[in-house]
Amino acid sequence: MDRRDFLKKAGATAAASATGVAAPAVFTSASAQSRAETLLIVSESGPNNLDIHGVGTNVPGYEVSWNCYDRLISHEMKTGPNGVAYYDRDKFKPELAEDMNVGKDSATFKLRRDAKFHDGTPVTAQDVKWSLDRAVSVGGFPTFQKKAGSLEKPEQFVVVDDHTVRVDFIRPDRLTIPDLAVIVPCIVNSGLVKKNAGPNDPWGLEYTKQNTAGSGAYRCTKWTPGTEVVLERNNDWKGGAQPKIPRIIWRMVPSAGNRRALLERGDADISYDLPSKDFAELKSSSRLNIVSTPYSNGIQYIGMNVKKPPFDNPKVRQAVAHALPYQKIMDAVQFGLSEPMFGAPAGAATKAEWPQPHKYNTDLAKARALLAEAGMPNGFETTISFDLGFAGVNEPLCVLVQESLALIGIKATINKVPGANWRTELNKKEMPLFTNVFSGWLDYPEYFYFWCYDGQNSVFNTMSYQNPEMDRLIAAARTSAAAGEMATYEQSVRGFVDLAYADVPRIPLFQPYVNVAMQKNVGGYQYWFHRRLDYRALTKA
Repeated sequence: MDRRDFLKKAGATAAASATGVAAPAVFTSASAQSRAETLLIVSESGPNNLDIHGVGTNVPGYEVSWNCYDRLISHEMKTGPNGVAYYDRDKFKPELAEDMNVGKDSATFKLRRDAKFHDGTPVTAQDVKWSLDRAVSVGGFPTFQKKAGSLEKPEQFVVVDDHTVRVDFIRPDRLTIPDLAVIVPCIVNSGLVKKNAGPNDPWGLEYTKQNTAGSGAYRCTKWTPGTEVVLERNNDWKGGAQPKIPRIIWRMVPSAGNRRALLERGDADISYDLPSKDFAELKSSSRLNIVSTPYSNGIQYIGMNVKKPPFDNPKVRQAVAHALPYQKIMDAVQFGLSEPMFGAPAGAATKAEWPQPHKYNTDLAKARALLAEAGMPNGFETTISFDLGFAGVNEPLCVLVQESLALIGIKATINKVPGANWRTELNKKEMPLFTNVFSGWLDYPEYFYFWCYDGQNSVFNTMSYQNPEMDRLIAAARTSAAAGEMATYEQSVRGFVDLAYADVPRIPLFQPYVNVAMQKNVGGYQYWFHRRLDYRALTKA
């Protein structure tokens, strides 16, 4: 099968000056020559683990994995609504596989014979099987993520010969093939990792936490947690065209003012987590290229743990939904750089799509009445938690929520969780009230709802929400989509959206934008489902 057939078959600031603090120098004059061959990224926080399969790997950790490991397949690109290259949800291209044959009961992949891991070891079908076995066996996020595409058992992954792997389907599921192109099913150098594994760590997670063991376009040569990540180009990469930039230096600069100053001074090439106010100002200055793209299948939300009183009472949750200062958050935190997910007209019909706005608005009188109906007319005390790794948005958001809840008698103490610990703390399901972002890697409503509302999903159902009718509707959407029964599918989607907004265990606030600031000589930016940078496509004039 040639490339065309493959694709046809697969296609089923001001802040710095205000503080008066000078941004630190990043490059010395002695390193000026290497500056042209180096891309310098500055961000608020960095990875806590280099392995996507690790326990509690945070969102910045996705970026390392994406660029240092290959998968069997990846996505083609298209042009997004803002003119930026955007991954094509429905079209795939080879990465480690040079050929894919999808049948009714299985998909067979022929591997590139010239692909090698960073240490020069050839990539074999045995490595692919071991890696996929690992993804569905380590537990936590990786295992549940694969379950979303009906990839659940090691027995599904079969070595046909040294360069051929078969993936057997356990049920009809239109998400199975797309699920092989996300970050989790990365192919790991099994021989190297096994040498560094042990009886209490059979999958070598401690080793891969601090070392990359892939075949990808880059390899991590230095990682100082909380400070810096250095990646060097793999000049023998076979998964695509050789990247243009030999070296990536990714620095953690907690101060937003310093990050902005580094960009404006020309010392940094890219930053993508400045406060929205800074991005809005930088857009108007035209000194840098600013790209804003809505998160695919993603929202920022307020979550309430329904197993923790008083949030086990739907009326309390509805009271909170009426008390939130939605427009203030849009104006004072987002500066318009997001899509509102609130205030739909009362008579608006629910659509068979996601995300879509709910019908709650700020109505303090209604919020107080609901609290009284719940037997709590004087309110209560709680805590509201957020990820300190993304404090630029989360902290002012939580302050506004705290102030608004106080007006109906809810006293909320703010709990700032270090970014390196956030995923672990979130998955403990002990926080009663919190804000977070979730963006579904596969851009389908049922994928988002499987992750966030299914009662059997213990990872991103951070509200501990369980409703058998919700589970039924999600399952019906998945089954009917696979069978092409779109009328049933659309009915199921409308049903689970309505139920989510009636029970309201989480309250969508807005669909965020990925805002990226780049020097004028940086090109090749692509938007991906994981929202992180793909170094392979970037260029620097």
